[in-house]
Amino acid sequence: MTLEFLQSYWWILVALLAGLLVFLMFVQGANVALLDGKYDQVRKRMIINSTGRKWELTFTTLVTFGGAFFASFPLFYSTSFGGAYWVWMLILLTFVFQAVSYEFQNKKNNWLGSRAFQIFLVINGILAPLLIGAAVGTFFTGSDFTVNKEAISNIGEPMERIISSWGNSWHGLETVVNLHAMLLGLSVVSLTMILGNLYMLNNIEDEMVEKEARKTIFACTIPFLAFFLTWLVILLVRPGFAVDMEGNIFMEKSKYLHNFLQMPVVLVMFLVGVAGVLAGIGTGIFSKSRKGIWPAGIGTVLVVMALFFIAGFNNTAYYPSGTDLQSSLTIANSSSSVFTLKVMFFVSLFIPFVLAYIMYAWHAMDKKHITKDEIEETPEKY
Repeated sequence: MTLEFLQSYWWILVALLAGLLVFLMFVQGANVALLDGKYDQVRKRMIINSTGRKWELTFTTLVTFGGAFFASFPLFYSTSFGGAYWVWMLILLTFVFQAVSYEFQNKKNNWLGSRAFQIFLVINGILAPLLIGAAVGTFFTGSDFTVNKEAISNIGEPMERIISSWGNSWHGLETVVNLHAMLLGLSVVSLTMILGNLYMLNNIEDEMVEKEARKTIFACTIPFLAFFLTWLVILLVRPGFAVDMEGNIFMEKSKYLHNFLQMPVVLVMFLVGVAGVLAGIGTGIFSKSRKGIWPAGIGTVLVVMALFFIAGFNNTAYYPSGTDLQSSLTIANSSSSVFTLKVMFFVSLFIPFVLAYIMYAWHAMDKKHITKDEIEETPEKY
């Protein structure tokens, strides 16, 4: 196993985790439906209990995604998590809101009231996908940081400070004024709302919920297509951050379009993923089927993986610096050692067994649809 093989292997694994994370954020998207004034408290509890069975999977995938990046590409971890920390802290804070809201909203002596915790779930449902999408958007736009690898010999200083320095006091919050990155963030928000309502169709048995979910899917599809297509067109025509044979970073016109054309397998993956998402949306809007979550979910994973591939493969800097081009991070210059990557390779072989357990648990939890009677009669519920 060469270093190049291990680096590519772990980038593929990180891309897969990113795709699964975006798919599993249907939990966040479904919770936004709590804003719908047409739902009474019983139906809102049906939604909360539907997503409450899956929120741990989303949070665990987020933590695993961060851990995989830390272990395989530690320089990215120290640069982004150590520099743009306000973005990541806000993301984690919204997930803390989520966990607390599920557990305490219907507890006795809850002085805030269930409505307050439902608002927390909605905040998580909008803010988490927005910030995660915008953070990934900086993979294509660049961030304000510099890297000095020679400073690793400066003993006594925090590692993230001596190697990576953030160029402004906003520490990641400047992303909110980056139009291109925010377009991707808004796309993810719209997509997770679509996925969330598709999941509700698949998991909740109630005529009113079904009717409102299909209406919401249609309403969210228009902004999703507008945001994502605008982001994609800008991406394909803008200059990208290329790497030459010596490892030097330079700007290349239409770099990401070139990556698609020079990696046809990735282009096919992207197009198949887009077709899957559209098929799932069409199923949710135009048919009586409840299975739209599956083509849309698989399509989401494929699209996200394809975007990670064009961000990192084909001699591309996946975490570019807008301040100092040569500080940009590539798969080659930011990875762990051969020994670390090799040890983690063997550990990663257990992942299929973990996925098999998740699939079994998912099937067991969703074997019976959530109904109004269950919420009114079952004592063990959120």
